[in-house]
Amino acid sequence: MSITESRRRRRLHPAWIVAAVAFLALVGAAGFRAAPGVLMVPLQQEFGWSTTVLSAAVSINLVLFGLTAPFAAALMEKFGIRAVTATALVMIGAGSALTVLVNQSWQILLTWGLLIGLGTGSMALVFAATIANTWFSKSRGLVIGILTAGSAAGQLVFLPFIAVLAQDPGWRQASLLIAAGALAVVPLVLKFLKNSPADVGALPYGETAPEEGAAASAAAASPAADSGRSSNAAVRALQVLKRASRERTFWALVAGFAICGATTNGLIGTHFIPSAHDHGMPQTTAAGLLAVVGIFDIVGTIASGWLTDRYNPKVLLAVYYQFRGIGLLVLPLLLSATVQPSMIVFVVIYGLDWVATVPPTAAICRKTFGADGSVVFGWVFAAHQLGAAAAALGAGAIRDATGEYTYAWFGAAAMCTIAAVISATIRKDKTDKDPVPVPVTAA
Repeated sequence: MSITESRRRRRLHPAWIVAAVAFLALVGAAGFRAAPGVLMVPLQQEFGWSTTVLSAAVSINLVLFGLTAPFAAALMEKFGIRAVTATALVMIGAGSALTVLVNQSWQILLTWGLLIGLGTGSMALVFAATIANTWFSKSRGLVIGILTAGSAAGQLVFLPFIAVLAQDPGWRQASLLIAAGALAVVPLVLKFLKNSPADVGALPYGETAPEEGAAASAAAASPAADSGRSSNAAVRALQVLKRASRERTFWALVAGFAICGATTNGLIGTHFIPSAHDHGMPQTTAAGLLAVVGIFDIVGTIASGWLTDRYNPKVLLAVYYQFRGIGLLVLPLLLSATVQPSMIVFVVIYGLDWVATVPPTAAICRKTFGADGSVVFGWVFAAHQLGAAAAALGAGAIRDATGEYTYAWFGAAAMCTIAAVISATIRKDKTDKDPVPVPVTAA
């Protein structure tokens, strides 16, 4: 059966099945993203560890989370999306399950930091970009928005249960829940997450079928080209970094996304619950607020994907960062022992803006760097996590030194304004004029 006939007989394009499984994989991998803020206080109470020590474990996780991403993108090109994704989920599950055995601070650095950091980094947001770029020729921004919302959905699903379990029976049961969530998705990934449209005799969604002879020729030539280009995943990732570093756009995206990570995963994701607890708010209540952030994150990220397909992504980035900065500026005034209407407004706005930056950032990477786009986004995402790691550690140190987080919130608000200015002034590089992906050559 020809590709054209096969596509005509399908009611649902296989790209959407792959996207659905990828969404579930991101949900399963997102359990730990909700955990540190909830588990930090119970661990301190049981072991007497300082906020700085636990923040260091989160920082190691975030650094590895980020630095693994560009190599994971290259590994997906070489070994396939399915194998890398399944391995990553197993690492997340193992790291979370082993956490129940820790009794020394260095052990939490290994489980929260090393194992889970490598696992989550192999999934990360670069996974969403790889799925979208491989399986979709149109609606890529929308797909990246939906897949990115998978992480928010994971936070939404896991966070309330983690908070309840952390109180009774305890944080160990919460860690086992995270492990179960990651491992439960592995069978679906192995069965349904195909590596490319060619695996099922299809074209990417939205791509017009060429003439029969041309289609057969392209299908035969494509794997060979990909194989040569990705024969060494580490070399491929480093070569892409070398090429991308020559472009001003790359450094603008790196700076903006580092601030994005600092003000989401690093600061709010790690320290919002402990900060609310400092003001007398119960942990379960604060966790519920963070779960609401996750609800509106889903809405905001999907909407951002839709907007990215229609409007200038750099303008969207500037707007997103500035709104986030305003929210952080007023947050110290909103924290109290009870939930006030003003806090609900903050949670809704911050949720809509949480990772709305991902679709426009991925779109700029794809447009500017063509065939290198997914790996470039991996490097940009690495900056996101390095920023998050610095903020997680820095905010913990500020809390230990001053007894509160106020200076951390104000500093993050100022950084958001810087990110907005940087994003608004992104200049078009020469490759912007050519939307056709440029083949990668060996260095």
